[in-house]
Amino acid sequence: MSSSPSPLHLAVALDGAGWHPAAWREPVARPGELLTAAYWADLVTEAEHGLVDFVTIEDALGLQSSSPTEPDGRTDQVRGRLDAVLIAARIAPLTRHIGVVPTVVTTHTEPFHISKAIATLDYVSTGRAGVRVQVSARQNEAAHFGRRTLPPFRVEDYGTPAGQELVTDLFDEAADYVEAVRRLWDSWEDDAEIRDVATGRFIDRDKLHYIDFEGRRFSVKGPSITPRPPQGQPIVSALAHATVPYRLVARAADVGYVTPHDANQARAVVEEIRAEQTAAGRGDETVHVFGDLVVFLDDDPGAAAARRERLDALAGHPYTSDARIFTGTPIELADLLQELGEAGLSGFRLRPAVAGHDLPAITRALVPELQRRGVFRRAYEADTLRGLLGLARPANRYAAATA
Repeated sequence: MSSSPSPLHLAVALDGAGWHPAAWREPVARPGELLTAAYWADLVTEAEHGLVDFVTIEDALGLQSSSPTEPDGRTDQVRGRLDAVLIAARIAPLTRHIGVVPTVVTTHTEPFHISKAIATLDYVSTGRAGVRVQVSARQNEAAHFGRRTLPPFRVEDYGTPAGQELVTDLFDEAADYVEAVRRLWDSWEDDAEIRDVATGRFIDRDKLHYIDFEGRRFSVKGPSITPRPPQGQPIVSALAHATVPYRLVARAADVGYVTPHDANQARAVVEEIRAEQTAAGRGDETVHVFGDLVVFLDDDPGAAAARRERLDALAGHPYTSDARIFTGTPIELADLLQELGEAGLSGFRLRPAVAGHDLPAITRALVPELQRRGVFRRAYEADTLRGLLGLARPANRYAAATA
């Protein structure tokens, strides 16, 4: 199908029972099923019914915590999770159109391993894979690996010279990581596999390339052991809250998730990312900037607020987030998305406060409202995630260099 991609893009961020820490205690939640394939398959199938571009799946290398930088001692919130890449590989074949984007922590994993994991996901999804790259400054996560030590880091340290040095180092490493992964995806040319039974030739060795990547923290020789993925380059995405991560989005990503709280902030963030893109020599490339919002959605305006208050009471404190928290009706949310879209955001990643309640509210109430307004697709226009996002399949850098 060649119809143009939807003017407004939607992703859904999946995390356990939902983004509110007391979500698992709601009657509609399924806390006993959070570690089953069926639970995740149901969520992604629901998202696909709503024609959503893709889902992201949260992950980390340490237990969930109410603190952004260290473990907590709480036992009244969801703790424990499955590996996001493996969830993605399990659920992708059960869907047909929606993109599947697991989270990967670049700080303690290896680019070679992740490149073949995401390439494999692209094969099992027939071209609908992406990855969300994330860094970790947590000492407890570093201790699981024992390969490096990180200095103590709290949110209030972010603005200090030592904090900025650590953050810059982690994001520079992430940019190197993405570059190595992208080169590995290109290390097999598209026609490297001949598979000619008559001549006994399976591959053309001249079409496999060493990448010889040298970074400050790792070097990767290549080539990959997995042939070039169906999309050529699966989608790379990252969450960004400030200049250093904005730079990573501009240098290395196809999609950035940002957290503006109003249209003016959205405009400023988009301008900063575009300036960084130009500085990185990517001014003419499409980099989507999606706004993140946590959503409590109900048809009755008072019901969403009451539900949020009830969940806050169960949690013992008001829920806060890095992203704007929207509490209201699907019509009000559609108004807000259009307003933020006019500020330059090309899409949104919605975080359902309670997965069992707010995800169906997105797919069955918000999406029809956006369709009525003519700003969201009525059918999937492409068979790949790149296609849904209006991104062409890129040429192979090594084939182009050889030619």
